Amino acid sequence: MSHRLEAGGRIVVASHNPGKVWEIQQLIAPYGLEAVSAKALKLVEPEETESTFVGNARLKAVAAAKASGLPALADDSGLEVAILNGAPGIYSARWAGPTKDFSIAMQKVADEITMRGGWDGGGPRANFVSVLCLAWPDGSHQVFQGKVFGHLVWPPRGGNGFGYDPMFQPDGEEQTFGEMPPDEKNAMSHRARAFAAFKADCLAGHVRRSEPPSRETAIEGLKAAAANLSTQAELARFVANLSADAAAHPDEVGAGMAPGLRRLATWLETEALEEETKWRLVARALLAAAQRT
Repeated sequence: MSHRLEAGGRIVVASHNPGKVWEIQQLIAPYGLEAVSAKALKLVEPEETESTFVGNARLKAVAAAKASGLPALADDSGLEVAILNGAPGIYSARWAGPTKDFSIAMQKVADEITMRGGWDGGGPRANFVSVLCLAWPDGSHQVFQGKVFGHLVWPPRGGNGFGYDPMFQPDGEEQTFGEMPPDEKNAMSHRARAFAAFKADCLAGHVRRSEPPSRETAIEGLKAAAANLSTQAELARFVANLSADAAAHPDEVGAGMAPGLRRLATWLETEALEEETKWRLVARALLAAAQRT
């Protein structure tokens, strides 16, 4: 028998990845659930020792639920490339290295495809997969899966999204996930499809709130982006979003900051810069400058 989550309840997002936590929080929040991350609760992140997405999602969710005494929702997701026999698969995050720099991961994927002649005749077929596991403190759990199919492009395009998004173009679309506005991507993503199954089974009867996201939510999204961006294009998009936030909240940020940020975003979009490894540091510095202490 399926457990039901009640509006007003609290749920743990069983991840220490700020981008993933933010995306799941945005999916959960409209249904009246208070989401708290495993990192905020200082829960130990278990080693992902399973050989499947389902196994790793279950491992993380069950561990967080038992440690916190709350229901926990975990996601295990990744990119599967047909010509690479499904790689990077469950190792998608590990291909980004210890710093979780996905510019490294995307380059590795591109190089592996090149070695196999996989760019001939168009980009290779690929899909994203997401498995959500909802676990309860008694150890019971439910699993939900979603996939989205498409092909890869090189070089990467766009500064939105996280991870491999800038090199993945879903079927029937002209833009990569990295080029799409977040709302458009979230409407069709692998995580959204897994969440739709989760919602139907666990959130039936909940009323979706229609109010716009708060500034606190917007800042959390910027923080997630600052912790995950890996390329100059992603930094340019981050600065553009930061400029929009500054323009919308001049009393909190400073009325004169938005124009300067817009100019910086344009410069980043058009200037040919040498590859750098400190884009995240720049993003965090800009975010700090844009907030009153």
